[in-house]
Amino acid sequence: MDPRTLTELGWPELCEALAARCRLPAGQRAARTLPFLDGAAEVREELRRVEEARRLSELGVAIPLAGAGAAEEQLGRAARGGVLDPLALREVAGLVRAAVRSRAFLVGRAAEGPLLAALAEPLSDDDRLADDIEGAIEPSGAISDRASPALAACRERSRGLHRALKTQVEAMLADAEVAGHLRDRYFTIRNDRYVLPVLASARSALPGIVHNASQSGQTLFVEPESMVELGNELSIASAMAAEEEQRVLRELSEGVERRAGALLADAAVLARLDRLEAAARLASDLDAHAPEVGAPAGGFELLSLRHPLLALQGKKVVPSHVRLLPPARALVVSGPNGGGKTVSITAVGLSALMLRAGLPVAAALGSRLPCYAEVRAAVDERGDLARDLSTFTAHLTAVKGILAAAGPRALVLVDEIAADTDPREGAALASAILEALSGAGATVLVTTHLDELKALALSDPRYANARVGFDAERLAPTFQLHLGSPGSSSALEVARRVGLPGPLVDRAREALAGGGSLASALRALEEERAGLQSERRRAEESRTRAAEAERAARHREEAARRAEREAAARLGEAVADEIEAARGEVAALLASLQAAPTVKKATEAARQLEAWQATVARAGQVAEAQARTVAEAAPGGRIERGARVRVVSLGQEAEVLELGGEEALLRVGSLKVRRPLSDLLALKGSAPAAPGFARSRSEKLRTAEEKRPGELRLPERKLDARGLRVEELLREVDRFLDALYAEGAGECVILHGHGTGALKHSLREHLSASPYVGSFRAGDRHEGGDAVTVVSLRR
Repeated sequence: MDPRTLTELGWPELCEALAARCRLPAGQRAARTLPFLDGAAEVREELRRVEEARRLSELGVAIPLAGAGAAEEQLGRAARGGVLDPLALREVAGLVRAAVRSRAFLVGRAAEGPLLAALAEPLSDDDRLADDIEGAIEPSGAISDRASPALAACRERSRGLHRALKTQVEAMLADAEVAGHLRDRYFTIRNDRYVLPVLASARSALPGIVHNASQSGQTLFVEPESMVELGNELSIASAMAAEEEQRVLRELSEGVERRAGALLADAAVLARLDRLEAAARLASDLDAHAPEVGAPAGGFELLSLRHPLLALQGKKVVPSHVRLLPPARALVVSGPNGGGKTVSITAVGLSALMLRAGLPVAAALGSRLPCYAEVRAAVDERGDLARDLSTFTAHLTAVKGILAAAGPRALVLVDEIAADTDPREGAALASAILEALSGAGATVLVTTHLDELKALALSDPRYANARVGFDAERLAPTFQLHLGSPGSSSALEVARRVGLPGPLVDRAREALAGGGSLASALRALEEERAGLQSERRRAEESRTRAAEAERAARHREEAARRAEREAAARLGEAVADEIEAARGEVAALLASLQAAPTVKKATEAARQLEAWQATVARAGQVAEAQARTVAEAAPGGRIERGARVRVVSLGQEAEVLELGGEEALLRVGSLKVRRPLSDLLALKGSAPAAPGFARSRSEKLRTAEEKRPGELRLPERKLDARGLRVEELLREVDRFLDALYAEGAGECVILHGHGTGALKHSLREHLSASPYVGSFRAGDRHEGGDAVTVVSLRR
């Protein structure tokens, strides 16, 4: 790859971001010099390796690379026959441990990551060298007494001699005669020998070997003559220990030398695994995905593309779809300055480099990108006075190199192509350059403000337009790339946004108004597009409000239906109870007739049968009304003035007269009531007519028939007390018994149900003290059992 292109596209910064996510120094070095892969097959395989590492990372597990360190230099020294110092040997031991652990870790997870397991398979699985090193050298770098028996013996001999010398010199310090010749009562060590600070004037009083003197010369550091022999023995023991230490280090270094080649290979594999883990972390941080790797002739399509470096900086990046499909070979990106044109094309270029290195790209799943053999860019050309290059000549020099390298497998990026010269000549030159690059088969992305280049896509299928958006209301770019149409440069709007004086911008607009150029057409198109977008936003807001209103109406309808069903269920239960009670009464009457048939009992049985028939008819009417309500309900119907509704809690139809807030004024028959909207269910059809005098003769006759009094019925000798409270029950019983007693009745029945038994107990306790009651008993089985009380009145 061209080094200048790599720099202009930000490849070194991306590699540095990858290195920052590595754990090993060797992995960091590999990341900073990340190689480009040769073909699509290698790229696909590397992407799969990164994906396997990403899955492991997302599971919260990491390859056990800790301890590998930077042992490559130490291994090279050992391979040349050098003796390694203790800390260098410990680094080698860490490398051996990391290789063995990593191999076991990845091979054991071959089902989850087969490619990583295959990469780790050649790693060493023999850690005896690490055992030897760690057994001989402490983590601090000190050689352990366990390194060899000879070393342990020498060190033990040295420690014994130290103890003896210390005992002897402390005894001399305690001797008052000797102490009189000393500068102070202490001893020290000079040249590994125990010495006393003797006054220079008392030199002859304390014979021995002088090893040092103070700066003033008044104090001599003397090894007493009686201690010289022990000191000599200590020096010999220390020298033997040092020689044994060197032998241990040499032996361990020879072991490293024998395995240096294999360990260097292990270090390379661990560095690669570290880089793959870093690539997985980078992909997660970028929310990057592996694109489909296609052929350059098939073009590319990057969905929701973001510039990786901007995303890594934590900036809010507007994603864009970037697409260039055959027969188009060149994408011409236009639009306002600062709108993201350069960011768009460099994001494509950097993505192409990432793919060549086997890294996922910062785009959504489903993207497609070829494996370009060459990526060339002319993005940041500047003049060079030392080389007599202006900005324009520097640009053309870069384009010259690009033209020489252009081919069917090349991706070319040119920012502001041929811009720094006369616009007409620049446009002609830019068109010729695009013609040459497209003719060579290269995939080309350019940015421009030249109208002539924007017009190419209107007549030549080899070119496609794209624009970066500009918000005309905010006078600011949207940073969103739109495919298929050119964009206006919006220079005057940008000038106003950055603060140029308003009159100056207005004067420029007046001068531009009579141009009639493509730029004017594009500006008009931009304004029309902005208007359409505004209309679209308003339409979407209206649609959203309508959808919310519909949801609210459906919610109210569902609540009303639910309340209707609950009310119908409660009414159905009550009717069922009445039917069951009526059946019990009929059974009791039939049994009584069969036992002792009389005219009186037959009349009473007929009356009970009629009551039962009325109960069944009422249940049928309830079921019919419920079915009619469900059938007539208007799905999503609006409750408005004049609408036909059903009042769920009352079970009645009504007409809406007024609406006010969450309530409605209704006409229910001849009455007016207010009910909450949640209690109303909209029905199909029109509301029933209001009652009044403008009625037909047939209606009046039907009403009169309905109001005609029925036949005279004798009072029933049964009191249904179900649902009453105790106080209400006792009042009703007294009124009921008083009426029957006045009629001369002999027997009656009080229906109270089973319930909790409280009503029955209170009733029978009250009957025991009643002056009307001669006796009472629980009903027989055919009479309703314990759910009724049969009362015999006094005669």
